[in-house]
Amino acid sequence: MNPFVDGAFEAKFLTGDTYSSQHASAGFFSRMMPSLSFYSRLFLGPVRWLCARASKGLCDDAAWVYASAWVADLIERMGCPIEIEGMNAIESVDGPCLFVANHMSTLETFMLPAMIRPRRPVTFVVKKSLTTMPLFGPVMCSRNPIVVGRTNPREDLTAVLEGGLERLKKGISIIVFPQHTRSREFNPQMFNSIGVKLAKKAGVPIVPLALKTDAWGQGNKIKELGPVRVGMTVRYNFANPISITGQGKEEQAAICQHILSYLGKWQQLDGSNI
Repeated sequence: MNPFVDGAFEAKFLTGDTYSSQHASAGFFSRMMPSLSFYSRLFLGPVRWLCARASKGLCDDAAWVYASAWVADLIERMGCPIEIEGMNAIESVDGPCLFVANHMSTLETFMLPAMIRPRRPVTFVVKKSLTTMPLFGPVMCSRNPIVVGRTNPREDLTAVLEGGLERLKKGISIIVFPQHTRSREFNPQMFNSIGVKLAKKAGVPIVPLALKTDAWGQGNKIKELGPVRVGMTVRYNFANPISITGQGKEEQAAICQHILSYLGKWQQLDGSNI
C-alpha cells in the first residue's frame, strides 16, 4: 500500500490501547557511535524526505504520519524500546480535544503525530523559531500550527486562545506543552495553565499526557542535537479525558499529578539520560 497515493495512514501505533516494541535492538555502529548513527539516519532519512515534500507543497497528513513512524523506527533501531499506554483515550472523546503534556525532548514532537493523527486531526502549539528554521520550517508551517513567540506571555496567551478556538471549531485537536522549555525535570510551578484556559474557553476536554523521551538528550550548543542513549526506554501514558469545571485549578493540579506520578515511576525503572 502506498500511503501517498491512496491516503492511508501508517498504522505503526494503531495497536489498540497500548504499544510495546517487539524488536528494539542496536547494531554495532549504533552501539559504538550512537549519536552519529541516529542523526545521520534521521537527517538523511525522514527529515530530508519530509522537507523535500514540504518544499513542493506535498507535506500532507499521510506523509507527516509516515515520517513520524519512521522516526520511531529509527529510535527502536537504537535499541530504545517504545512503551505507550492509554491510546484508547485519544479516541474516547467526541469532537476535538487538547493533549496537555510535559516536554522533555525533541522526540515527542516527531513521534506524537503517528500516535494521534491516524485517530483524529491534530496540530501543535509551537515556537515561532520552529516555523522559520531552515529545511524544517516549511514542514511546521504545513501543519497549520498555533505560533507563539515565547517573549511576551500576554501575546502568547492571546495567540493560543484565538488560534486554538479557530482550530478547535474546525475539529482539529491541539497538542500543548505548557513548559517554558524542554526539561528532564518536571516542575509544576513552571507548567503554566494555558491548556486549561483554552479548554475552558472552548468547552473541550483535556487528555493529560505524561512522557519520558530522554533517550534523545539535549545538546549544549544545539539543544535539538543532544546525546542519544542506546537502550533507554521511551514511554508515553495518555490519561482519561477530563472536563474543566470552575476555574480549572483542580484540573491543572490533576494534570500535574498525572505527569509527576508517571515520571517518578519511570525514573525508578529506567534512570535518566544525563
